[in-house]
Amino acid sequence: MNEIEIKRISKFLSLILRHQPETINLRLDENGWADVEELRVKSAKKRICFTLEELNEVVDTNNKKRFAFNGDKTKIRASQGHSIAIDLALQPLQPPEFLYHGTGHGNVSSILEKGIEKRSRQHVHLSADKETAEKVGMRHGKPVILTIRTGKMYEEGILFYRSENGVWLTDYVDIKYISK
Repeated sequence: MNEIEIKRISKFLSLILRHQPETINLRLDENGWADVEELRVKSAKKRICFTLEELNEVVDTNNKKRFAFNGDKTKIRASQGHSIAIDLALQPLQPPEFLYHGTGHGNVSSILEKGIEKRSRQHVHLSADKETAEKVGMRHGKPVILTIRTGKMYEEGILFYRSENGVWLTDYVDIKYISK
């Protein structure tokens, strides 16, 4: 499968598994899992066709590891980034002392005024390294990397989770924990 087709299927999966399963009348369970065969059949009705091998290639080659299979590859879900109510069943973890948030230059003043809000997503996303945060920030214009004092947040009782693809998640980051 060529790179363009992989990207097309990946974008479609992001839409369906993270935001709008109803687009193809797909059922997700409470943890965001969809039956792979149901996904394939209902996607084909929207002219997005892929074999099990091609779906496996999309999941395996996605550089952000946005999707995950269950153990026997009969179910698939998005690793994080949902705008629909999903319980990823993640366990709270102690984060590193610092994590990073990449954003666009145009968002910085609002963040330094209000903190980092999850908005339509279920969580605020934080990166373990500056390089990843910079890539995230580039999607929003001129990138700015904010350093988050997550060790201090954790000491003060704020919960953190890590998704299957290594993205750190929390509900909100108050301005007192943020530095440029």
